Amino acid sequence: MTVTEDFSRVENIYQMEAEVCIIFSDFGKMQNVCNLLIEKLGTSVTISPPHFYHTPEAVDSLRRQVCVAAVGNTRRKAQEVCRLFGQSLGKPLLIREEETKEWGGHVDSHLSNVPDSLTLQERIQNATAYASCRVFAVFEIKGKENRRNKIL
Repeated sequence: MTVTEDFSRVENIYQMEAEVCIIFSDFGKMQNVCNLLIEKLGTSVTISPPHFYHTPEAVDSLRRQVCVAAVGNTRRKAQEVCRLFGQSLGKPLLIREEETKEWGGHVDSHLSNVPDSLTLQERIQNATAYASCRVFAVFEIKGKENRRNKIL
């Protein structure tokens, strides 16, 4: 949070203007604070439209989550194929991230070029980040006899 204050004198009246800039990581908290300020201060407060962006750390976290999900999906699909042939899936022998793509969103751009005329929903949509990941995995396949020996 940063606060910039400006005191001025107009004739015999002192006037103070303050600009408060807050970075929120929780959209709900931002809405609650804005509503509270409007409720308590009324027309004496002006709230500018929010600027949405993603920190490099948040984009990194998104990439990791997408890759882990892709590996999990690959494992589940391999298990289904094994079940179809009466086999069981063993441990992974090789997992390789083939391709990762990101699109949308604003990365670390506090002053984005988004016009103020956009609705809140349009701003959220423009700032939403997407990612996809393609992985290659090789799993050990255990035959029927291995499964029977483990049961016995």
